[in-house]
Amino acid sequence: MKDLIKKLPKAELHLHIEGTLEPELMFRLAKKNNIYIPYKTVKEVKKAYNFSSLQSFLDIYYAGAKVLITEEDFFDLTWEYLLKCKEQNIVHTEIMFDPQTHTCRGVKFKTVVNGITKALEKAKDELEISSFLIMSFLRHLSQEEAFATLKEAEPFKEKIIAIGLDSSELGNPPKKFKDVFNEAKKQGYKLVAHAGEEGDVSYIWGALDILHVDRIDHGIRCDEDNRLISYLKEKQVPLTICPLSNVKLKAVKSMEKHNILKLLKQGLNVTVNSDDPAYFGGYLNENYEVLVESLGMSEEELKRLVENSFKASFLSI
Repeated sequence: MKDLIKKLPKAELHLHIEGTLEPELMFRLAKKNNIYIPYKTVKEVKKAYNFSSLQSFLDIYYAGAKVLITEEDFFDLTWEYLLKCKEQNIVHTEIMFDPQTHTCRGVKFKTVVNGITKALEKAKDELEISSFLIMSFLRHLSQEEAFATLKEAEPFKEKIIAIGLDSSELGNPPKKFKDVFNEAKKQGYKLVAHAGEEGDVSYIWGALDILHVDRIDHGIRCDEDNRLISYLKEKQVPLTICPLSNVKLKAVKSMEKHNILKLLKQGLNVTVNSDDPAYFGGYLNENYEVLVESLGMSEEELKRLVENSFKASFLSI
């Protein structure tokens, strides 16, 4: 199965580019840009990746992102991920980025988006990997700040296919961003949102009914509501599920208790993704492999999940 996982061409739909910052690159960029990080060795960084919750992860995630300063830094970050895509036979990727994580530090919006997109363009030419870019709002910030970011994105609209919503879920429900998502839809963006990772099913319903998203990122708590399961099955709303992330952040107690294959059996359009692989112990192939090891995923289930990754993508646009 491991060989088959590697052999199959795959798409990845839930990947935060800042979450691919490996400790080695973090140290290199910190030294280059003279940025202090509270770790002395790669081993220390990896020891700190023992998260107790989504928030404890985010604290380290935002600290690490501080080393990203120049266009070259964002290019290098993205290129390293794309080389990993080539290695794992990921032929299409839809990458999320969080501009507010950087603009709040004085890094210009254009620095971020130009660095990322130059790497994506190079990968298309040299690695034959297609890609789309998703701009995510940080939900712990205000809707007004999200509107300001949407405005900043206007000159780069042709580089961004969708708008997303991530960061601290609890206490920041979808309705908080109703107006800015409505405006993004008017501007022609596709819409996605994190929901039902730590938040209950009301967050998923809110993303569907209030934000009118095309895809739900995570959505693993959908099985708490039979009506929601029926809706997701009927409408084939994609769920971009991230198994290693869910367990690492304790949204699921153990991989053996993960519900992804159960949801697949129920006919939902679920997909496998790596989320923030540098922090969660594995890229896309490792997420597939752990489903074999812990849940006994069959070859048929593997192929259905891979097919779903393309079916759920924005490639049909």
